[in-house]
Amino acid sequence: MRATVDRPGLDSQGRSPLIKIRRVRKGDLSKVRDVIEQAFGDFFERQVGTRPRQVFGGAQYVHHRWLMEPWGCFVAEEGDGKIVGAAVAVMWGTVGVIGPVAVLTHYQNQDIGQQLLTACQEFFDENKATMQGLATYPYSPKHLIFYQKYGYKPKGLVVVTSKALDRKELAGPKPAAKPGVAVRRYSTLEEARKKQVMQKVRRITNHFWRGLDLSKEIEIVDGLTLGDTLLLEKGREVIGFAVCHLPPNSEAPQGSAYVKLLAIDSAHRKPEHLQALLAGVEELAAGAQLQRVVVPAYTYYWTAYQTLLERGYHVDFTMVRMKRGKQEDYEDASDLVLDDWR
Repeated sequence: MRATVDRPGLDSQGRSPLIKIRRVRKGDLSKVRDVIEQAFGDFFERQVGTRPRQVFGGAQYVHHRWLMEPWGCFVAEEGDGKIVGAAVAVMWGTVGVIGPVAVLTHYQNQDIGQQLLTACQEFFDENKATMQGLATYPYSPKHLIFYQKYGYKPKGLVVVTSKALDRKELAGPKPAAKPGVAVRRYSTLEEARKKQVMQKVRRITNHFWRGLDLSKEIEIVDGLTLGDTLLLEKGREVIGFAVCHLPPNSEAPQGSAYVKLLAIDSAHRKPEHLQALLAGVEELAAGAQLQRVVVPAYTYYWTAYQTLLERGYHVDFTMVRMKRGKQEDYEDASDLVLDDWR
């Protein structure tokens, strides 16, 4: 479905058209990345007093999301063609996720962000999203109020954790694996087997969030070699998976492997299964000569969060998850899920 967004916007006083909201084109991608990094660089500098050398630690959020969901990516453009704002939205089945949304500092407080968010909401509505969500900064009243105006409610704390890899530990003897459990890479499967696996992944995600579908995320990581999806198998049955990004052209920060979403089948909801999948992620990172692993955790999933801490992961920073829709309180706290809605 395509939203009608190629329209001029108005300034905050409703005066003559100044800004046009339109979809991102291929030729915009580098400019969109620059706008997002410049806007967030200014934000971080205002918060801590110094500008980060690399915004988001070198993680990239534009190119592959545009390839995955081109109809959900928007820019705000001045009459002379200058891009002054951008927003990205993706559909995970019936779940819509927003972010990042950015407007250049000198163009803020002119309703440009609202116009971009409205375009994202129209995209969600036309794709019949039953739930929309995002993650933003809990210490920023401006961000919280901005999304609250559109019906998003703060729901819980998200922690982004990391663990430095111990080379000696990884090189040493491996602990005995649980009988019958193994980790396999999605990229090594034949196409017919990939289709079978995708059906199982959909069943896993549909349990902890009705209608959630990570197929496009897994396919874009595989197709663009942004990393890999690890599968936890018990015999021929897939009982868990982890979508992993590796640098330099993905959402992984420089020098790190990054888990976008990890889930264990509800029928095999044991912390040792989560431990086994995390061990596979760490081995993937070590094989790529990376120094650490970055894993998000929505703290509502308390068992999963505690398992991360027990494995030696430390909290780097916090965010807040915000939601709107019919299923906003659908989660089960005992589910073994680690996910990121940034």
